Amino acid sequence: MAVSTERPDLDTPVSALARAAGASGVLFALLFTAALVLVQQGPGLDDPDAAYTAFYASGAQSLLVAVGLYIVPFAGIACLWHMIATRTYLQALAPTTAIPAWLHLASGVLFVALLFAGTAAAGGVALLSRFSGAPPPTPDTARALAAVGYTMVFVYAVRAAGMYIITTTGLARGAGVLGRPLAAVSYLVAFFLLVSTTFLPAVLLVFPAWVLLGSVLLLVRRPARPDHGPGGAP
Repeated sequence: MAVSTERPDLDTPVSALARAAGASGVLFALLFTAALVLVQQGPGLDDPDAAYTAFYASGAQSLLVAVGLYIVPFAGIACLWHMIATRTYLQALAPTTAIPAWLHLASGVLFVALLFAGTAAAGGVALLSRFSGAPPPTPDTARALAAVGYTMVFVYAVRAAGMYIITTTGLARGAGVLGRPLAAVSYLVAFFLLVSTTFLPAVLLVFPAWVLLGSVLLLVRRPARPDHGPGGAP
C-alpha cells in the first residue's frame, strides 16, 4: 500500500483546525445528548398498547419528542463539521494513505445518515400528532415504526460509530497526537460498539462521550506544527 508523502497546503493554521475540531465535537456531544434525552421520552418497544395511546394523546410528551427530532439535524451538522475538521487537522500533521482517510469520511457520513433516518422513524408519529389533525396510527403501527428506528440506530449507526472511532484513532496515531493508552481505550470503545446487542439508550452515549473527550483534548493541548509542503489530501 503506497503512502503519500505530500501534505495538504492549508491556509488555515493547524491550531485553528484543532480548535474547530474541538469546538464542533463538544457541540455535537451536547446536542446529541439533548436530542437523545428528548426523543427517548416516547414509549419503548416493550410498552403496552395503552402506553402508546396515552403518549400520543398527551400533547406535552409528544412535544418533547418533536423538539428532540428538530435538534437531531443540528447534532448531525455538528458531527459533520467535527469529522471534516478532524480529518483536515490530522492530514495537516502527517501523511496518510488514501484508504483510512476515505473510510473515516464514509463511516462519519454513514453514522449521520443512519441517525437521521432512525430518529425520524422512531419519532415520526410524534410529529404527526403535533402537526396533523388526523388520528394517530394504531399502537402496532407506532411500535413497528419505532422498531425500524431502533434497528437503524442501535444495530447500524452504532457500528458506523465504532468504525469512525477505529479510523480516527488510526489517523491520530499516525499523526502522533494520540498516545498508546488513549488509543487502546479508543479501540476498546470501538470494539464495544461493534459487538453491542442492547437497545439501552445509555449505549448511544458512548460515542458522544468519546468525541467529547477527544474534543476537550484538542482544545486544551497545543497542536504540533506540520511540515510545509504541497497539497495532496484525498
